[in-house]
Amino acid sequence: MVGMNRYLEKYILEDLPSKIILLTGPRQTGKTTLSKMLISNYDYLNFDNPEHRLSLFERSWDRSKKLVIFDELHKLKNWKSWLKGIYDTEDFPPSILVTGSAKLDTYKKVGDSLAGRFFQFRLHPLDLKEIKKKLLPDSLSAALDQLLETSNFPEPFLRGTRRFYNRWKKSHLDIILKQDLLDLENVRQISSIEILIQLLRKRVGSPISYSSLAGDLQCSDKTVKRWLTILENMYVVFRVPPFHRNVARSILKAPKFYFYDTGQVLGNEGARLENLVAGALLKEIHFLEDCLGERCELYFLRTKDGREIDFFVTRDDSPLLMLEVKWSDSKPSRNFQAFSKFFPNTRKIQLVKGLDREKTYPDGAEIRSAHNWLADFSLLE
Repeated sequence: MVGMNRYLEKYILEDLPSKIILLTGPRQTGKTTLSKMLISNYDYLNFDNPEHRLSLFERSWDRSKKLVIFDELHKLKNWKSWLKGIYDTEDFPPSILVTGSAKLDTYKKVGDSLAGRFFQFRLHPLDLKEIKKKLLPDSLSAALDQLLETSNFPEPFLRGTRRFYNRWKKSHLDIILKQDLLDLENVRQISSIEILIQLLRKRVGSPISYSSLAGDLQCSDKTVKRWLTILENMYVVFRVPPFHRNVARSILKAPKFYFYDTGQVLGNEGARLENLVAGALLKEIHFLEDCLGERCELYFLRTKDGREIDFFVTRDDSPLLMLEVKWSDSKPSRNFQAFSKFFPNTRKIQLVKGLDREKTYPDGAEIRSAHNWLADFSLLE
């Protein structure tokens, strides 16, 4: 992402003088590039580099710099206590930014040793909203097609070819599974986790049965749940649970899983579009939480008799949005009406990839072009 400012830059710069910044997100979303673009006068140490690792142990970075960047620091044993000691004991430390491709609030827990000393930011891959603001595409529809074809991760998206993405995708997952996973987790069943990922790729958009996956993988439900949690913590997949309050006969347990990399999705093109929308919604929710202190949650709606709405967003526990995703169906989903009795006055939007004309209905249902809505939506309206 050389030369492209990212959507978190402004907010991180505001907090750097007073807080340790923890910047996390999937591998190769541009965390290191963003960190080095914030302030030109920085020192950079990566725990994966043996020479840099020695400098970390010796605490011998350049304190004349305005910013010190610690990359992959969560692989250091008791890293939170180590970082707290530096922050608390040095009179005039540089601003500190810590990056990592795993959830830093999960690994190497040391109680609340950093409480009150940090702000967390989560960097997501590209979406239409960021592309529109930063890259000024000629056509939002074409940009959406490219996101679906060549992934939403910066490098393959900017290269713009499926051939490059297919090669990039393999190395991307190999690093996560055969390097990061071994560094952070006591896991040796790498081949089984690879099979789990392949199974999830075909089930995007469907509630996941732990027992069914366990049967396919010949292991226990408990093991499947643990592996899924690991994949979540490594920013490979994210979980969208069903919303169950006030919905009669709802399914309470089976979540859906989506990929941070939309290109991983196998199956029909509608599933890939649904995954892209899920990623855009989660990115916006994390932005609102990390940068503005707002609290939104992402769910889906489903009853035992099969009525379903793809996404349901709440703000401060209050219903905000029901969202359906369709490839070409411009007739409003009948399920809007079924769930409206539980959530009256909640906005109802159906996104359609191939839409000739946008429209609204007397009951408030909106039919919107996917590329237009995704480029401009806000959950604060």
